[in-house]
This record gives sequence, structure tokens and C-alpha cells, in this order.
Amino acid sequence: MGISTNQLDLAADLASQHSGQQFNLPPTTHLLTSGGDARIVCDAVHGFNKYGCSAAPEPNVLAYGSSTASTITLGGYSSAERLRLRLLRAARLERPSITYAREIARIRSELLGLCGLSDLPGVEAIFAASGTDIHLIAGQLASEVTTSDLLAVMIDPAETGSGVPAALAGQHFADYSALGKAVTPGVNIFGGGIIEVAAVAVRGLDGAPRAAPVVDAEVEELVMDAVAAGRRVLLNLVDVSKTGMIAPSLACVLNLQRRFPTAVNVLVDACQFRLAPSTIRAYLKHGFWVALTGSKFVGGPAFSGVLLLPNDAAQRLRKSLLSPTLSAYSARADWPSGWIVRHALPDVANYGLLLRWEAALTELRSFRSLSETAIAGFIETFKARVQRRLTTDPVFRLLPTPKINRRPLVKDDSWDDNPTIFPFVLCRAANSDQHGAPLTRVETARVHTMLGRSIDFITGLYLRPQERLLATQRCQLGQPVQCGLFHDVPVSALRLCVSIRLIVDAISPEGRGVETVIAEALLTLDKCALLATAIDQINSM
Repeated sequence: MGISTNQLDLAADLASQHSGQQFNLPPTTHLLTSGGDARIVCDAVHGFNKYGCSAAPEPNVLAYGSSTASTITLGGYSSAERLRLRLLRAARLERPSITYAREIARIRSELLGLCGLSDLPGVEAIFAASGTDIHLIAGQLASEVTTSDLLAVMIDPAETGSGVPAALAGQHFADYSALGKAVTPGVNIFGGGIIEVAAVAVRGLDGAPRAAPVVDAEVEELVMDAVAAGRRVLLNLVDVSKTGMIAPSLACVLNLQRRFPTAVNVLVDACQFRLAPSTIRAYLKHGFWVALTGSKFVGGPAFSGVLLLPNDAAQRLRKSLLSPTLSAYSARADWPSGWIVRHALPDVANYGLLLRWEAALTELRSFRSLSETAIAGFIETFKARVQRRLTTDPVFRLLPTPKINRRPLVKDDSWDDNPTIFPFVLCRAANSDQHGAPLTRVETARVHTMLGRSIDFITGLYLRPQERLLATQRCQLGQPVQCGLFHDVPVSALRLCVSIRLIVDAISPEGRGVETVIAEALLTLDKCALLATAIDQINSM
């Protein structure tokens, strides 16, 4: 796919900022799908992006797919539209890039406050279009602090993101960059040392989690061999992965950091943002870099990324002379003041990024007003009810996920100790309480697509009267994740997820209540079961 119409239109708007033409700003729905890459462009037929999400609010969709991405809420959309109007008014008085710099600085300050970091000295935030863009920037920062080769160690990209290995290696990962430049995937972006990427599997061939000591041992061997060879290491710690895992273990990562403090930088891939403020704070106090996005658990539209750096790292890196080709991905104001790299970046505005973060902060603001005790209580209740359904219905096979353990880092209990992602494999209906044959990856992808659509119009699919209403209900789950072989069949897992919007809806005074939110989650599973049961009919169509 080449550059989209949205990207070309926005590029023209940016060019007009310095040419004396009358400033024009596209509609909010247009802006929300600009300033990224092809993954957020909505198709002309159904109006959905790659993640099955629309650029406009869809309040009638049962949204339980926040491990993939989120559709913007009515509240988030209203906030984004108000900001757009404010940008238009400001354009009469100053260059748009000046307005953008002021607004992104405001968002930077509020985000740090909502993360409980305002009183932590020296923490700095670099904005980027997506989690993949953050990894690109992190790899560049890590490689520029030394003349030696860099090794990036990560877990299986199936649990993080398909574009992450290329981004860490300093390669283009899409057909065009966040600021609309046409690029070639797989081509090196930056000069300098070689960035090698090594991935460690965290699930076995049968989809079960590999033992933590085994995963840790493989990570430790990679790191120790690299350090012994005089190389530096960027170690990716994922918290949490697409299926809810933390890997490698915190004990392993903290040990490696203590042993090799000058050779190992730790990047926490927390792009799911399923962390309490106390956990984010603890990571930064240990000197870790933290990658977050506002588009999954938080509920803002895709793409909205940020890299948080602790004081020591920020002070060391802000003087780095990074490659000028980073200008295809970052605007000057996306970086904090005082960074030398700003001088090589274009003084333009990424309005899509700005509006998406505005929407995300609307959700995060509501969430932070809630009691952490109440949040934990709801997640416990939700987990019990959903897991009961997934373990008692033979159409579902719950994908095992280790218990979340951050004890080496955080001593106190918090709501983020509980899982908020529930992965499962779909099976054909059986005549007993035993699982039938698992659905193939193609069949699971078909079910995922049909979940998001009303299927009452499909000719040839027999539905009983009580099933027809269920079939018309549009639902969202996390996209299929490849997870090994069941009965020698390559399978993928779907994911039912808790998000900020669901928690706020469940326990805030203005919300609809716990039972309603849980009932709609179970209804989403009902539609999954209906489609799995009818998969042979669907295959024959």
C-alpha cells in the first residue's frame, strides 16, 4: 500500500503552514486516521482500520478487544473535536507548529501527572505515533550511546508486535512513515553500528507457557555472550504481552541490570498500559525506560505512543546526535526541550497524534478518579465470571497464562496484579463436556471478522429465532494471536479484555454497573460460541 489520501492531504496542509496559504484543518475523523501508517487507515468498504476499529464512536458495539486497539468513545471524540476547533482559532494568531508545540507540552505534563510522576525529578516523555515507532526510537537511542554493536533482546514478536523486530533493528516497518514519507519496509533507516535482534519464545509448540527459568536462562545467555564480546544490550521486558504475560521475569532482568549496569539498558514494553501508577514509578526509579500507548487498555484511538525516560537516561541521551532520517517519524515538539535531536527534526504538527492523545487522556482522567480498591474488586469479579464461562463451555479452551508477578519490583498489592486479558482458543461443538477439534487459524480469523459485523444477512446460515438477535449484535475481541498446535492443528487465540472504559462504566456513579458490563462480556462469548458451532456452515458458504 502506498501513501494514503489522508496522509497526502495532511502533508499538503503542513506544507501550507509556511507558504502563506489559508490554513485548513481536515475533519476530526480524518485527523484521527492521519499521522501514522497504513494500519490506522480505514477501508472504503466497511470503514474499519486493520484492527477492526472505526474513526468515529460506535457506542452500540460491545468493545472487549482492547488488547488490539480501541474505537474512540463519545467522550474522547468530543474532546478531540474541541481541541481541533481550538487549533483552528489559534491558527489565526500564530503558526500551527507553535500551537502544536504548546498543546503537546500540555499533554506531556498532564500525562506525567496522571501516571503519578509529577514529583519524580527529571522524567521526560518522547511522543511517537505507535508502539512500533517507540521501539524504533528506543533502538536508535540505545545504539547512539556507544560505538560498539548493539544487541536487542526481545520475546517472540507474536506476543509483542510483528513490526517490533524491524523497528528495533533500525529498519522501516511500513510503506510510509508517521509524517507521510514513502519508505520501503526492511530497508535500514540509520547508519552507524549494526543492531542485531534476538527473540526468545515464551510459549511452547503446544501453546503452553514455557517455564520462566527456561526463558530466563536463554535471555541471560544472550546478554552474557553479548557483554563478553564488548557489545551493549537493549533488553526488552514485556509487561504485559498480547496474551497477558510478563517476560522475561523481573528477577532475571533486575539481576542482569545489577551485574551489567553500564552495558544493559532495559526497555519495558508496557504498550498495553495495564499498569498502576505505582508500577510505572517503580520501573522508572530502577532506571528502566518505559513504552506506553493510549490506544489499548486506556481506550484512545490507535496510534498514540510515548517513551518515558528516567532522569539519568534522559540527561545522558539528550546530547545524542541521532540520525536526521528520524525526521520521517518525529516532529520537533514530540521531543522535550533541550534535546539536541530537535534541531534535526521538522518544525511541523502531527495533528493526528495530538488528537489521539487528547482522547486517551479523557479516558485516563476518568479512570484516575476511581478508587484503586474498587477497581481491583471489579477486576476480580470480572475475572471469576469470565474464566468460569471459558472453563465450563467446551467450545472454549482457555489459554494458560502465568500469574502476574511483580514482587521483585513492587511490594504492595495493586489492581494490576490481576489479569485483564483472557485468551482462549475456539473449538468445534462436541456431544459431551469434552472439547471438540480446535478451529484453524483461518477459521478463527473468520470468526473474529464476523463478530464485528451483523451476520443476519448471510444466506445459508441457519439460525434459530433466539439466535438471530444475538447474530446482529456487533462485538469486538482482540485479534487472533498465533499460539502453537492443538491436536496437531495450528491455532490462534482470541482475547476478551477489560479496558478503562469498561471499568469506568462498571463502577463510576455515572456508569451502568458491574452486572451490565459483565453480562455484555458473556454475550460477546455467546456470539463466539454461536459462530464456532456454525463454523462448518460458514466454511461452506
